[in-house]
Amino acid sequence: MKTDILLDLIFPSRCAVCDTVLGWDEQEICGECKQKIKYLEQPTCFKCGKPVKAEEEYCYDCREKEHFFLQGAAVFSYEYIRLSLYRFKYFGRQEYAKFYGRQMACRMEKKRKIWKPDALIPVPLHKKKKRQRGYNQAELVAKELSRYWGVPVITNLVVRSKNTRPMKEIVGTDRQNNLKKAFKLGANDVKLSTIIIIDDIYTTGSTIDAVSKVCLEAGIKQIYFLTVSIGYGL
Repeated sequence: MKTDILLDLIFPSRCAVCDTVLGWDEQEICGECKQKIKYLEQPTCFKCGKPVKAEEEYCYDCREKEHFFLQGAAVFSYEYIRLSLYRFKYFGRQEYAKFYGRQMACRMEKKRKIWKPDALIPVPLHKKKKRQRGYNQAELVAKELSRYWGVPVITNLVVRSKNTRPMKEIVGTDRQNNLKKAFKLGANDVKLSTIIIIDDIYTTGSTIDAVSKVCLEAGIKQIYFLTVSIGYGL
């Protein structure tokens, strides 16, 4: 008990949105952010979940190209949660995963009931990048989501065999070229029919598609995705 108090004093919990130190009666996010929280709202693309105009069923990306997944959705717009995700990925704020996972579990409960997933598959990091960072952010979110849903997380189904450039540095078709042969099947005798791929952000869908393609080739027929945020990009 004393150890926990000492750790809280040395490493105080911080708001997963604005990063301010939380008060003793606050959990995951501060009171101010709790009042101003902005979820991604309808209307959204029927395929990937990006915001669209009221009269549109699909976003530009999904009208122009086919995807290997069936459907996906996100909790927040990227612009709203951008700085939070940056700290989560590059400044060691692993505790943010608790907030992301709980929000995803609550906001996507209806989709869980419809999709009926057998497993959650976090987008893998290359072993070199994971060693440098110390953790896979998608895996942390998936494990938190699993705590609420009771759906198992499988981390070795797909592995990242190519240490690709960060997607934020690449635009257009170069994103797809960057991910060619980047993933491969990491497990034999796959006996899954429905999975949900988990990641921190969806923009063009190149990463989710690359992972989905490997899973389709392994015989998994129903592939969905959920991300913390969704952004824009062609």
